[in-house]
Amino acid sequence: MKWARHPRTRLILAVVATLVAITTFVARLSRVSRVGNRQTITWSRNETPGNVTPAPSPERSSENNSASPPAFPSPAARIPSAANQTSPTIVGAPPQLITPVAGVRSDQLRDTFSEARAEGRVHDAIDIPAPLGTPVVAAADGTIVKLFQSDRGGTTIYQLSTDSRFIFYYAHLDRYAEGLVEGHFARQGETIAYVGDTGNAGAGNYHLHFSVALVSDPKKYWQGVNINPYPLLKEVK
Repeated sequence: MKWARHPRTRLILAVVATLVAITTFVARLSRVSRVGNRQTITWSRNETPGNVTPAPSPERSSENNSASPPAFPSPAARIPSAANQTSPTIVGAPPQLITPVAGVRSDQLRDTFSEARAEGRVHDAIDIPAPLGTPVVAAADGTIVKLFQSDRGGTTIYQLSTDSRFIFYYAHLDRYAEGLVEGHFARQGETIAYVGDTGNAGAGNYHLHFSVALVSDPKKYWQGVNINPYPLLKEVK
């Protein structure tokens, strides 16, 4: 192959080989970038890591129950109304809920799910004002899976529904009910905490921050799709 020994031919071959190598490198880099930027939905627009975080979540592995969840579980994906809860993305409906603050009637609630918050955040929950120390009751039957102290949520509770599909989140609590521990099965209407203003609620702004989310993995209870609690609570007569 005398032609391959010609200087011009060798130069052309070298250029072609270089271009092929560069093209291959760019393609691999692009693929790695897409994988590296893959995102998982997390519950919180309100605290680091924010509304989306790179997978896997740094907050907690499936084997580690002691890791700390975000402050306000509320994902980028949202289901804003009860009408959407019958869509193919949700099989079945959330359990029947009661208003999780003692003495507050459903007709006294206000829909705050889509309200704006600081730093471009969306609330993704309902706020239920009540005097300091008002009992917070379990909105449905379920297991207390996490008692968590958060910078923004303050004293908080994560409760998993009996079918392990929904998480109920209670925040800005003044304190837990006496003897409440993780793993406790709370009955609907049972006092689990008391209304407060902890976290970033603001001094004297006593209220319960309550959210509901559909979760695909109950071990990752801080990740899911938020559902507007307002129409669910308004159904209670």
